[in-house]
Amino acid sequence: MRRAIASWLIVLSAFLALGAHAAFAGSPHFVSNTVSVSREGNSLTVSGKEAGLGDEDQVHIVVTASAACINPGQNHPKAANKESFSAEGLFPVQNGKAEFSLTVTATFQPNCSPPMTVVFSNVTVTDTTSGISRSFSGTF
Repeated sequence: MRRAIASWLIVLSAFLALGAHAAFAGSPHFVSNTVSVSREGNSLTVSGKEAGLGDEDQVHIVVTASAACINPGQNHPKAANKESFSAEGLFPVQNGKAEFSLTVTATFQPNCSPPMTVVFSNVTVTDTTSGISRSFSGTF
């Protein structure tokens, strides 16, 4: 009888320990009304907040985007003027939340100079630590 009770207590303790660990793991997500994308010249900035990070110390955020050099007729003048760009960084977590801001700058050879402009698309922000991602449709 004592062995049965002892075995049961061990199983219960293990179950509680695993359950407690899962509770601290959190539920990572981007806070939707805080994530923004803005463009200024040849640079694209993605900023926002991630919550539900539990006991993480920091998160690794990566922003990727496609950039094209567009002429005034809204055409891509050369295939070489379409490229992918990215930026990444580590951001501290405080109270299960992290704020981030990353800037991607498109550089082309030859330069994308007026009257042509840089247009970004396929913008994605990813937290590689938590394995979550958010994509933005349209062009910037």
